[in-house]
Amino acid sequence: MSYQRIACLSTEAVETLYALGAEERIAGISGFTVYPPRARQEKPKISGFTSNKLERILAVEPDLVIAFSDLQADIARDLVREGVEVHVFNHRDIAGILRMVGTLGALVDKADEARALVRDLSARVEAARAAAAALPRRPRVYFEEWHDPMISGIGWVSELIGIAGGEDVFADRARAQGAKQRVVSADEVLQREPQIIIGSWCGKKFVPDHVRARPGWDALPALRDDELHEIKSADILAPGSVAITHGLEQLMQLFRDWGARQ
Repeated sequence: MSYQRIACLSTEAVETLYALGAEERIAGISGFTVYPPRARQEKPKISGFTSNKLERILAVEPDLVIAFSDLQADIARDLVREGVEVHVFNHRDIAGILRMVGTLGALVDKADEARALVRDLSARVEAARAAAAALPRRPRVYFEEWHDPMISGIGWVSELIGIAGGEDVFADRARAQGAKQRVVSADEVLQREPQIIIGSWCGKKFVPDHVRARPGWDALPALRDDELHEIKSADILAPGSVAITHGLEQLMQLFRDWGARQ
């Protein structure tokens, strides 16, 4: 018998299990869950992301806990000590997103549905690549994941920028394992002269005026042309299907609109 009571400590596990038609297996969700919207009404919130209380997770009597990355390593360790099975995903790229979908499908006897979802997501990626190939110009893009300190985009975000037709100005740092390796300085951003700045402050509203007030940044092409945009963190910063179905689509539209203004 496959798992019947799954506690999801990360949002992408929730969205994926719903997409696979396995939502009845979910015993609890992360408080950061946004997709699908009904999950917040239907499922108890049992965790934050890095702020997790063991007793709240154990209270829903999970037979499996799904976690993500080294940031949740401590709670995963504690759960294992309590005798709970834990699966920790640690992917940082699009290929990893697709593997995650396949793995979750296998865990809940939804392998066929998982393969269909992977095919759909892969088709969206390839269609975006084809559309980007027709763009006359590729904008230089600075994606800001956090503002203090300034953190550039993580691996799958950088990949999506490239697929959609942009050039991530900090692509060289995107595959770093931790956020500390993606911290950038104001001078480094100035040197790379982004034509578009995208803010996606994790769990917080992007404030363009905060960016405009940075010393010397008024010289950047992005600020001169008022190319400061927000993609909500829920749409792109969780390494699941929504990053492709929502985040990629928004990137494509931004780059098309930018090209039309040139």
